Amino acid sequence: MPNFTPTTVDGLVASIADRARAFEHRAVLAVEGADAAHPVPFAERICATLRAEGRPAAVVALADFIRPASVRLEYGHTDEQSYRTAWFDYTALQREVVDGLRVRGRWLPRLWDARTDRSPRAALQSAGPSDVVIVAGPMLRGRGLRFDLTVALAMSEPALRRNTAPDELWTVAALMRHERDAEPADIAVRWDHPDRPAVQT
Repeated sequence: MPNFTPTTVDGLVASIADRARAFEHRAVLAVEGADAAHPVPFAERICATLRAEGRPAAVVALADFIRPASVRLEYGHTDEQSYRTAWFDYTALQREVVDGLRVRGRWLPRLWDARTDRSPRAALQSAGPSDVVIVAGPMLRGRGLRFDLTVALAMSEPALRRNTAPDELWTVAALMRHERDAEPADIAVRWDHPDRPAVQT
């Protein structure tokens, strides 16, 4: 059984920022977590810490790389398999963010707007030699995305059910299956109580 050490949110943010600063090149990090874990605000805290210390950083929400409704809802609004395999454009995320940052030095912050179901026409961002981009959202591991560092905010099924909006409870089974199938994260965090996280050691 893996061991977990209690920590604070501030301590966890500082630890991840330290790992990010160790990269002497452009780096792409993943903060994976269900919507109930609020991975985007957590990633923004890491981003703010890096910026305060002079390292250029930005956050990309996986929700902004969602596929058009005609694709993701082909089998209905609550199909678990579609949620796992068709909702998010991981290929575009690799091309436009991961490769865009590392290879071309120009990356796309948003691909699709779910509310309007059209492209937001976001402008490409230019990257310096040491920029960090943090991708945040659910089910990021196991997609062939070549992250420099992965952080998983793991929640048990009861915690997910307590913290997931009623109209999104159908996603819990898909999220739990992904957690069982995904490869280990570089930093695994127990996140049932976000004010009292614990890190695998």
